[in-house]
Amino acid sequence: MSSMTGKNIKISVFGQSHSQGIGIVIDGLPAGFEIDTDSLLSFMARRAPGQSKLTTTRTEADIPEIISGIADNKTCGAPLCAVIRNTNTRSKDYSNLKDCPRPSHADYAASVRYKGFNDIAGGGHFSGRLTAPLCFAGGVCIQILKSMNIEVKAHLYSVHGVFDTPFDPVNITDVNIGEKAFPVIDDEAGEKMQEEILKAKRSADSVGGIIECAVTGIEAGFGSPMFDGVENIIAKNIFGVPAVKGIEFGNGFKCASLFGSENNDPYTVRDGKIITETNNSGGITGGITTGMPIVFRVAMKPTPSIGQKQKSVSISEKCNQELIIHGRHDPCVAVRAVPAIEAVTAISILDIISEDYR
Repeated sequence: MSSMTGKNIKISVFGQSHSQGIGIVIDGLPAGFEIDTDSLLSFMARRAPGQSKLTTTRTEADIPEIISGIADNKTCGAPLCAVIRNTNTRSKDYSNLKDCPRPSHADYAASVRYKGFNDIAGGGHFSGRLTAPLCFAGGVCIQILKSMNIEVKAHLYSVHGVFDTPFDPVNITDVNIGEKAFPVIDDEAGEKMQEEILKAKRSADSVGGIIECAVTGIEAGFGSPMFDGVENIIAKNIFGVPAVKGIEFGNGFKCASLFGSENNDPYTVRDGKIITETNNSGGITGGITTGMPIVFRVAMKPTPSIGQKQKSVSISEKCNQELIIHGRHDPCVAVRAVPAIEAVTAISILDIISEDYR
């Protein structure tokens, strides 16, 4: 099923943007782990809507109701299930989209795939709202990984040509991005990004962005070659986040323009440990972790729901038609996607290290 993923840590996402609720089931978590509820809610709040003029005005509490999987305040081995109620929906804003699909949305493709029975309101099961339960699952996995001294962190690397300071791929320090109102390393660059987002919003338009993510503390030797590599697993799950259109690890596409002597990562020994002097491969070679930080970047497209008049069609009449989209939408979906990328990465990493490779 397309809404399920994982081999050792399995997740299943359910619900639609305007259904009674959305949620997730997580199977395979280690038993006996005590979840820090305050920390989990704080993490989920980072992606919650309606917090600033940079995001949609839709407001949702996004408080998860844990249905199963907890006993005596600890995971008990049973599947962990959580539901998040939808309380602030305006389905009437989407009534005209059943016949007139939004450009660059899943509306038309889903209508063909599901023979017109797809839920169009708020994007249905294709909505970015489904990243809320992903953040619940990812928030739990982040805490479990942290107990193993493995950390996941991400920042908004660029917005519409404005770039943040990149991670040092060899020595990633604790930059406390998660504690900031705007998820960047360089606050001055963040201010310029916000100006670009607001400029687009004033023009009834939107902008895309790039998110950079890193995993530190993971040892060498996890993963497999070919189709079950670390990049494969992370990439597959990252593309489950709506609006993701690309991913690159380490030097990524840049390595295609380099000499091997420039792109290779020389080995060295430091304090009795084998490491590499550089980390152009992003902490993965042959689909297997090298012991260096895993570093990758994710391209997020501009939010396709914009306020400008756009060209579309009438599905029933088979004729051209102009469309004006109503509703409440983010002028830059990449801002709230930062914790979602962290969440999906944590789910992926816990799944990978739960396999007995060695």
